[in-house]
Amino acid sequence: MKLAITKDLFALGLQAVQNVVGSRTTLPILSNVLLQAEDNRLRLTATDLDVTVSCLVEAKVVRKGATTLPAKRLFSIVREAAVGEIDLEVDDNNVCTLRSGPSLFKVRGLAAEDFPPVAPFEEPTPVTLPQDRLRGMLRRCAFAASSDETRYVLNGIFFSLKEHKVAAVATDGRRLALTDEEADIESAVNAEFIVPTKAVNELLRLLQDKGSVELRYSENQAAFKLTDEKGGMILVTTKLVEGTYPNYQQVIPRECKERVTLVREEFLHALRRAEIMTSDKSNSVKLNFSRNSLVITANAPEVGEAHETVAINYKGNELAVAFNPAFLVEALRALDTEEVFLELTDELSPGVLKINGPFLYVIMPMRTN
Repeated sequence: MKLAITKDLFALGLQAVQNVVGSRTTLPILSNVLLQAEDNRLRLTATDLDVTVSCLVEAKVVRKGATTLPAKRLFSIVREAAVGEIDLEVDDNNVCTLRSGPSLFKVRGLAAEDFPPVAPFEEPTPVTLPQDRLRGMLRRCAFAASSDETRYVLNGIFFSLKEHKVAAVATDGRRLALTDEEADIESAVNAEFIVPTKAVNELLRLLQDKGSVELRYSENQAAFKLTDEKGGMILVTTKLVEGTYPNYQQVIPRECKERVTLVREEFLHALRRAEIMTSDKSNSVKLNFSRNSLVITANAPEVGEAHETVAINYKGNELAVAFNPAFLVEALRALDTEEVFLELTDELSPGVLKINGPFLYVIMPMRTN
């Protein structure tokens, strides 16, 4: 295997894939990145056996071939390269020689045949979305996924593909985020699957403002093929979370007594200020709604208290409800609209945060003395 590649493209490819490489792995090959020299392209692949990321970059291939090299060390060499082009040559013993200007490195690799293969897909036509649309969906719900490993079916985002819509749901049992986007989905398609949090985080890191993403799925894995305007390609393949996702529709309130319009940024910053005066024991803020006024209070006996009044357009009945401020703050930070709408019934019923768009966030109230 022999090729020449620009430092920038090599670094870009390694940056795209190296995140899934584990620092502590019992299989040495999983610390390596698979390099495959093809027709004037270099394919880079890394995996932790659950999530696999592959990337194609341009290169001047003199001799085709494949090898695996330590991902972190290779990235350090490329990043520190003295000049803009790197020559790479691999011998029959998987020893790689890298030349860059006055620098020469010899790196020992492992055979490409030992690298875990990615199972091929035999799926129907993929579902295609603009990259920024999928990234927006993931941003609006990923924060609500559970990290409790005893409830493993909640450790990811639930995808539903039907009726020309891609819906994404995340919940940890105390709050739930739901969003959807229209897509060109065949009428016969009715698919549901859970994408694990690690794959979701990789997608959030890799998705761009422009370009498209093709979503493919099978019984136990899903693949997201990201293509940019210049023809660059990144493929994220992931095992799916096994199990049945709970019926999330049951926890969405069907009606409310009051609907409050709030300026998102103003509400967000007021909550963050109140959150300063909460503690592990007293981690709630109380929202008191009265005519044209919202009073936000936090009271932790061992810390102190905070009190802030926000002018709002509200004509409904007086109402007080307490929430975990972190849960509201995370949702508000994931949105980019000017206004949000908070739907409430009473102090013991879930609150629902909405926007003028495909987003809904259910948050359970907290009891206060």
